[in-house]
Amino acid sequence: MNTRPEMETSVKNQRITLPIYDLACGGGLIIERVLTRAPGVVRVYVNPVIEMAYIEYDPRRTNPDQLVAVVERAGFKAGPPSVR
Repeated sequence: MNTRPEMETSVKNQRITLPIYDLACGGGLIIERVLTRAPGVVRVYVNPVIEMAYIEYDPRRTNPDQLVAVVERAGFKAGPPSVR
């Protein structure tokens, strides 16, 4: 009988930067809110001055394309994500 516990595969969170165009007053807060609610998102910071979102996420639960879709469903235009 094998009593050794199963080894868990450890997957590290991924980080991306995501340009977001035409952020108006309060747009950064909206983007932070919708991304924070997205499955797999661990942390979000949006800098509205440079129109950039910094996102940490669990790659087992989401991916950059899904995060872009979240931003676009909120009514904003997102550029291509960059891995950090």
